[in-house]
Amino acid sequence: MDLLTLREQFDQQRVLLSFNGPISHSLIEEIGKAIRNYLNSESAEPSAAMDVFSTYIEMTQNISHYATAMGYDDHRATATVAVARSPEGHYQVSAGNVVEHADGERLMATVGELSGLDASELKRVYKQQLRKPREEGSRGAGLGLIDMARKSCQPLKSTLKPMSDQQSFFCITATI
Repeated sequence: MDLLTLREQFDQQRVLLSFNGPISHSLIEEIGKAIRNYLNSESAEPSAAMDVFSTYIEMTQNISHYATAMGYDDHRATATVAVARSPEGHYQVSAGNVVEHADGERLMATVGELSGLDASELKRVYKQQLRKPREEGSRGAGLGLIDMARKSCQPLKSTLKPMSDQQSFFCITATI
C-alpha cells in the first residue's frame, strides 16, 4: 500500500477525515467524536459543526440499519465515509455503501426529487413526512434524507455505480 499517494490524494481532495470498512454503532460514535473534536479545534461555527455531525450520524446509521435489514455479512456491511472541505470553505460529508440495485435506484430518484426543491418546499415535504406513519418494512430514506437536504447549502449529490449483477455502490454527499 502506498500511503504517501493516498495522503496526497486526500490533500488534493481536502479530506479531513475518512473511514472505510465494517461499520458498527460504537465505531459510528467514535468517528462522530473525532469529527466534533476536529470541528471544535477548527473553531467551526457551532451551527455548522452540529449540522456536519448530525449529517454524518444520519448517513452512517442509515448504512448500518440497511446492512442489518439486508442481513449483510461483515464483507458487505461496510461503509466508506469522508468529511472534506470544499475550496469555498464548506464541509462536504460523504458516505457510501453497497446496496441492491433496486434500492439504489429508489435512493437516486429520491435524492433527485429533493435536489429540485427549494428551502420552503423542503420544509413543506419535511412536515408532510413527519405526519406520515412509518411504513412496515421501510428501509428509511425518508425524514433523515429530507433533513440532510434541508441542512445542505447545495443540492444533495448522489452516484450509483454497478458492482455486480445484483449490487451497486451508492454514494451521497451533503454540503454544509
